[in-house]
Amino acid sequence: MQPKNLKRLMRALARLGLDVTYNDQVYSVRLSNAPNAAVAEVLLPEGFPVEAKAFKQLATLANIRHPAGGCVCRACATPDFHPGDAGIAIGSVVKTQDMVIPTAVGSDINCGMRLHVVDLTIDEFLAKRDLFVERMKGDYFFGTRDVTMTAQSMRALFQYGVTGWLNAMLDQPTGSVVKSDLQQLAIESDRIFLNGSMDGDWKFAPIELVPDDGLVRDGSLATIGSGNHFVEVQRVERVENRALAHAWGVREGQLAFMIHSGSRNVGKYIGGMWRDRAKAVWPKCLKYPDEQIFPLSTHSHPELVESYLQAQATAANYGFVNRLLLAELLRLRLRSVYGDVEAPLVYDLPHNITLREKDRTWITRKGASPAYAGQPVIIPGSMGTESYLMVGQSNPAFCNSASHGAGRLRSRFDLNRRGASQSEAELGLTGVDCITLRSERRIEEAPAAYKPIGSVIDAQVEAQMVAVVARLSPVLTFKA
Repeated sequence: MQPKNLKRLMRALARLGLDVTYNDQVYSVRLSNAPNAAVAEVLLPEGFPVEAKAFKQLATLANIRHPAGGCVCRACATPDFHPGDAGIAIGSVVKTQDMVIPTAVGSDINCGMRLHVVDLTIDEFLAKRDLFVERMKGDYFFGTRDVTMTAQSMRALFQYGVTGWLNAMLDQPTGSVVKSDLQQLAIESDRIFLNGSMDGDWKFAPIELVPDDGLVRDGSLATIGSGNHFVEVQRVERVENRALAHAWGVREGQLAFMIHSGSRNVGKYIGGMWRDRAKAVWPKCLKYPDEQIFPLSTHSHPELVESYLQAQATAANYGFVNRLLLAELLRLRLRSVYGDVEAPLVYDLPHNITLREKDRTWITRKGASPAYAGQPVIIPGSMGTESYLMVGQSNPAFCNSASHGAGRLRSRFDLNRRGASQSEAELGLTGVDCITLRSERRIEEAPAAYKPIGSVIDAQVEAQMVAVVARLSPVLTFKA
């Protein structure tokens, strides 16, 4: 079925310089003045808004080329697709050949999702909910967490990610980790995408975090971040693939906790540095691209391409450990309040990263998750709607990817300006338990700000990108 007023919509997009066609929930888009550019495909359920700005951003990204050689050879977008602040639409996925695009990842490198399950019933949890929340508020908001590191463990963290950090902790544990089950953490590294370990180099890290010796107290490590980042306690409401759920340790009635965070200030530092470096090495004889997106070519600067990928990996390693520590702080508090609970990891995966493919190309995902065959995929809803544990289906039409959430319908500016005058029911906040020190965060991240997660999931299941394993409902959400 075609969307209403499709012809009118196509004419409006054409006036913006876009060639657009539509077939079975998929819009194909390309810049009108770039007939040789890759055609970008957007999976958008019927009834979802067509945001011209996001379409233009994706078509522009698909047309990126480097004068020395290198191009985008495939581009697509997931159903949570919406405009991005830095000129890159959220939900974009591009496959590049002979070049990488630092701006396409941006500064929130290895923002991603992590999911644990807990053998507690909802009644058992709620019986001590207030005590648990107060202790977590201290860790997440008031700085009572202790994630002190030695200089050696920080260097190992940046260089080798979870693997290097764990080896350093086994040699000399510091901070709250002295209370952790390090053997459990080591076993769980198999449930992290790429084992949480990429080829980094600590020399790319902010210099104050990698001193020659002594202790490091990093104010960003084990923090949630702003925007749509969160830590949420959930309940496993329904299992739909019992075989996979059993293999992953997931059962109906369990509690779960889901974490959405990334590389924090380290990502900002490295992302900003490489955005500027890519611009600085643009050929002096050529004008800057109109869109101000500067790729790095393997033909003109192969050493910079490799350096960028290693710098990105350095920030990604930090992001993996940041999520691990957020989870470990919560797991330690669960044990102090509820007794000896195991709270095993289900999976941890990134959704802002460039990864090398086997065919000597790269796939860059901006607000989109890898979804390879058999791989767990975590797709959160809003703090008032269900989240989903999925399994990847390796759909090459969408670069083996899936959405990273529901996607925004209304901006934070709009919610701050008009949301305060709306009722709790209108904002979808009735019954929502949001733990935050800033009241405006509840409004900015209200369920009404987001697309309906059910439609986002259904479209991807129908497109054979992912399949549902389990549904999880929110219990309470921590927002910084």
